[in-house]
Amino acid sequence: MTIQADRRSFLKGSAALAAALIVGIRPDGSFAAGSAGAEINPFVRILPDGVVQVVLKHFEMGQGTTTGLTTLIAEELDADWERVDIEFAPADNPRYKNLFFGVQGTGGSTAIANSFVQHRKAGAAAREVLVAAAAATWGVPAASIRIEKSILKSGSHTAHFGEMVEKARSLTPSKDSTVKDPSQFRLIGTDHLPRKDIAGKTDGTAVFALDVKIAGMVYAAVLHTPRFGGTLKRFDATGAKAIPDFIDAKASPLKNGVIVYAKNTWAALSARDAITAEWDFSKAENRSTKALADHHRCLLDTPQWEARKGADRARSQAAIDTADQVVEAELFFPLLAHAPMEPLNCVIEPTENGVRIYDGCQFPGGVQPALAKVLKLKPENVEVKTVYAGGLFGRRATPTMEYQVEAALAFALLGSKTPVKLVRSREDDIRGGYYRPMAMHRARIGLKGAKIIGWDHRIACKPIIKGTAFESKEVKKSGIDPVSVEGVNNTHYAIPDMSVGLADATTPV
Repeated sequence: MTIQADRRSFLKGSAALAAALIVGIRPDGSFAAGSAGAEINPFVRILPDGVVQVVLKHFEMGQGTTTGLTTLIAEELDADWERVDIEFAPADNPRYKNLFFGVQGTGGSTAIANSFVQHRKAGAAAREVLVAAAAATWGVPAASIRIEKSILKSGSHTAHFGEMVEKARSLTPSKDSTVKDPSQFRLIGTDHLPRKDIAGKTDGTAVFALDVKIAGMVYAAVLHTPRFGGTLKRFDATGAKAIPDFIDAKASPLKNGVIVYAKNTWAALSARDAITAEWDFSKAENRSTKALADHHRCLLDTPQWEARKGADRARSQAAIDTADQVVEAELFFPLLAHAPMEPLNCVIEPTENGVRIYDGCQFPGGVQPALAKVLKLKPENVEVKTVYAGGLFGRRATPTMEYQVEAALAFALLGSKTPVKLVRSREDDIRGGYYRPMAMHRARIGLKGAKIIGWDHRIACKPIIKGTAFESKEVKKSGIDPVSVEGVNNTHYAIPDMSVGLADATTPV
C-alpha cells in the first residue's frame, strides 16, 4: 500500500480542508473556531459537504480509541455516525498532550479518562458555533434549533452542517461551552455502534506502518548484538553481497549492531543474516535466568528505600510478630516480551525543512524530540504521521524511542536524502526487545482473627521510569521508581503497619 495521492485528489482534498470549519485549541489552551491556517490545533473539522472529521490525540492499537474518542465528539454534535471520519493528530505536545502524562502519548488505559471532558467540550464548541450560524442565517432564536444526525432544524428551516460552515468559521465559541447532561446521551454508553476502524481493517484499506511505502525508499534491517550490552568489534559483509537486491551495510553509531540496506524486506533480512560479526561481551548481560533471579532474591534482603510514606519496617515487623497467624509468600515474574502482532517498523523520509516519520506512534511527544536530537533538527521540523499499529501492549512506548532512533540513524548514514523503512522481524523483538522487567516480591503478613495487623512487602525490580525522559523531579529526589511499587505502596486498602521496601536491580537488559 503506497502512501501517495494523485494531483486531482490532492487538490480536491486541500480545497475541502481550506473551506472547512475548524474547532480546536489555541496556544493559550482555550477552544476556538476558524479556518485552515488559523492558529488552532484542530480536534474537529467540518467539511463543506457536511462530513465531520475527528482529530484524535490518541492513536489506535486495537484498544478502540478511534471509536471511543469519536463517540465523545459525535455525541455533543448530534452528528450522523455514518458521516464521521477520523484522523490521528500530528505531534504537538502543548496542545495534544495526554493530560495525565504531560506529553502526547497513549498508554496506561488513559485515553478516554484524560480526554472525556476535553473531547466533549470540543464537540460542544463546534455545535455552539454551528447553531449560532444557523440562528443568524435564519433569523431565529438559537434555542429553537435542534440537531438530528448532522441536520440543523428550526421550524421549516433545515440545513446540513456543511451549509453553515462558512458563517460558523467567523464565530467564537464560549470560553466554556456547555456539554450535555448524561440523561441526554444518544451515543455514549451505546453498545451497538460499529467501530470506526472495523471497515478498513476488514477490507484492507486501513494503513498500518508495515503498509507504508514511499517512492525511492530503501529497506533497513539491523544485526543486533546477541547479548544486551554487547558492542560491535568488527563485521564482514561478504556473505551479504551474494544476496540479490542487497545495497550496503554500515556499523551503527550506537556500536550495538550493523545496519543493512536493501531494496526489499526479504533482501534486507536475508543479507542481515548472512553477515558475520565479532562482539565484545565484557560489559554485556552474561548471566542466566536463574542467576538473574537469584540476584533479585538477594536484593530483597537489602532494600534501598522505604517506598511507603510514613511507614516504619521495625514497627511492621513487631506487629507481625504478635500475630496469631503469619502468611508468607515469594512471587517471581520473569522477563516478559510484549509480542505484538505487527513487528516494529517505521519509515523516515526527508521534507523541505526536516523529516517525516510514518509510525504506529504510541508517543509522538517523545519521538519528535528524540529524532530532532539525532538528526540535529528543531523538534518542530520533525513531522510525525501516525498510522495504525497492529497490537502493542505498550511495546512502542519505550523511554529511548529505540527503533525510531535506529531508523533515524539508518537514514542519516545514507546521507539524509533517501527514504528509509526500518523493519524488524518477530524474532528480533522476542530475543532483543524491551521487556516487562524481571521482578521479585516477598510479602510477610500478620493476621489476628480475620484482620490484617501488619504487612511487610519487599520488591526488587529494574526501574522503568527512573533514569529516563519520563522521570519526574519527585522521582529524582526520592530515588523511588513509582512504577516498580505501583499498586503496593499506594494500595487503597487501609492496611495497618504496612511497609514497602524497594531495591533497584541492575542489568543491561
